[in-house]
Amino acid sequence: MEASAAVESSATVAAFEVSRRPDTGKLVLNSPSPPSLREELVGVVGKAFRPRAAGGGRPPRCAWALTALQCVFPVLTWGRTYTLKSFRSDVMAGLTLASLGIPQSIGYANLAKLDPQYGLYTSVVPPLIYAVMGTSREIAIGPVAVVSLLLSSMIQNVVDPATDPATYRSLVFTVTFLAGVFQVSFGLFRLGFLVDFLSHAAIVGFMAGAAIVIGLQQLKGLLGLSHFTNSTDIVSVIKAVCSALHDPWHPGNFLIGCSFLIFILTTRFIGRRYKKLFWLSAISPLVSVILSTVAVYATRADKHGVKIIQKVHAGLNPSSAKQIHLNGPHTAECAKIAIICAVIALTEAIAVGRSFASIRGYKLDGNKEMLAMGFSNVAGSLSSCYVATGSFSRTAVNFSAGARSTMSNIIMSITVFITLELFMKFLYYTPMAVLASIILSALPGLIDIKEACTIWKVDKMDFVTCLGAFVGVLFGSVEIGLAVAIGISFAKIIIQSLRPQVEVLGRLQGTNIFCSIRQYPVACRTPTVLTIRIDTSFMCFISATYIKERIIGWVREEVEMSNGKARERIQAVVLDMSSVVNIDTSGLTALEEIHKELVSLGIQMAISGPGLNAVQKMKVSRVVDRIGEDWIFLTVGEAVEACLTEHKGTALEC
Repeated sequence: MEASAAVESSATVAAFEVSRRPDTGKLVLNSPSPPSLREELVGVVGKAFRPRAAGGGRPPRCAWALTALQCVFPVLTWGRTYTLKSFRSDVMAGLTLASLGIPQSIGYANLAKLDPQYGLYTSVVPPLIYAVMGTSREIAIGPVAVVSLLLSSMIQNVVDPATDPATYRSLVFTVTFLAGVFQVSFGLFRLGFLVDFLSHAAIVGFMAGAAIVIGLQQLKGLLGLSHFTNSTDIVSVIKAVCSALHDPWHPGNFLIGCSFLIFILTTRFIGRRYKKLFWLSAISPLVSVILSTVAVYATRADKHGVKIIQKVHAGLNPSSAKQIHLNGPHTAECAKIAIICAVIALTEAIAVGRSFASIRGYKLDGNKEMLAMGFSNVAGSLSSCYVATGSFSRTAVNFSAGARSTMSNIIMSITVFITLELFMKFLYYTPMAVLASIILSALPGLIDIKEACTIWKVDKMDFVTCLGAFVGVLFGSVEIGLAVAIGISFAKIIIQSLRPQVEVLGRLQGTNIFCSIRQYPVACRTPTVLTIRIDTSFMCFISATYIKERIIGWVREEVEMSNGKARERIQAVVLDMSSVVNIDTSGLTALEEIHKELVSLGIQMAISGPGLNAVQKMKVSRVVDRIGEDWIFLTVGEAVEACLTEHKGTALEC
């Protein structure tokens, strides 16, 4: 008798609480209509071009124009507060940056199958454009190893640089122009999500694979080989090295390359051990070039088999506008290569920029970075440059040297320009082996074994993506590695979409909080009410059938278990759809079929917290009418209380 009285009392209290609580189900159903597709597109474009006033109102026309200019050219913002002290710091950083960038640019041009001057050209124009448009204070713009490899490995499949160098250069400039156009488009239309198609795990694996491939490619210069494979996979490279070793080769190349590689790595170790000596590792590549060039000239080692650069064209960047062909026979291939290079270059640049921005405590604007990088490459393609982006090694040097703004890029660009004008003839005797050693010294930073181990510990599927990219690049090609990584990533997304989490919920004792009983075993299920949460943002054709079968299966199992036990029989099912932001026609059909099945079993169905788009579509498709407006609630707690009140005497709670 006392237990019965307690049950009636709790049911009365629950009914009173429901009666005095506002009808939040009406709030759910009367929510405003979601924006149409046209409104969303207009809003995206408007955000890209419409600057905001400081107070949130509409700015005056002159202020609007000034704000627009400041958005496009951030130099107009930071330039007003720029000081002489910052300039001195940037001059030192820029000179230090140039001492590292000059030899690296020559080496990366060689990796891209271009003459040395094109690497130096790429360190002149793009940094100047980025300096007035970029938002990162530390990032150093210029050629990088991975993008150089991408260009050479993919474009040489279209045109062989050895047999037709002029057409090859034309394709490089065309790809650079299209890559810049794609990057500008990403920034204007806020398409930065395209960069996210390459997950962090994919980038780690891709960079490691590319580093090994680049290292193997440098065996040609390190060993002084005349004939070498154009393939980038490890099997072809090893075969080429083995076959080349049977031919006459000159150990002087290997001796020079290894000696200066050890020198560069030693100075880097000292620079990391003693932070004040960071400049030692920064200038070591330039010192290596100078010393090796003097040694070869003094000993005439080029007469004894040591491979040298020979003539390098001096002077200002010549125009390459006439070499860009947008309607030629290879335009489609150039566009494909350009989109890959654009995404890889942006991914590397934004990752590098954000890393150092977080250290300095400011925020990097991703869309402005895309615009700056895009215009840098468009301008570069017109002035004999190839794809430029942010370099991690040079950015680290720039940061350590005390750079305060993008002025350091301008100083570096001016220094490289002076080098092009005055010192190119001194590079004639520079050995190719030294360029190989400079590239090899930069590769350990691309192989992050520690991060790969962390990925393995955290997410095994992410590690499979990482491994797929690594193996694809190493044993296939750069394109295959990227395709494998993206394919595995999408497969992971599809698998998770096919099998979203569907959880049975319970109430935490003494609260109105409902959570998964699998995650929180202390949560108690409410008798006669089965509460289920659908953990997917989009209930669509991929997942709708699985969700329906899972829910109906649980309900039937509960009904079978409670046969003959009236007090334990399921009388209501509450679907927590607070995670469901959107729903398609397949999802709506699945809800209707769940409702029909529950009605046939004499069970009431209630829904709580559906998202804005989901509510709108449920109303238009008349699913709300079939379920009943009174059975749509804002929270799970209200839905459960309503179900308990409807089926009196069962309000037993934990």
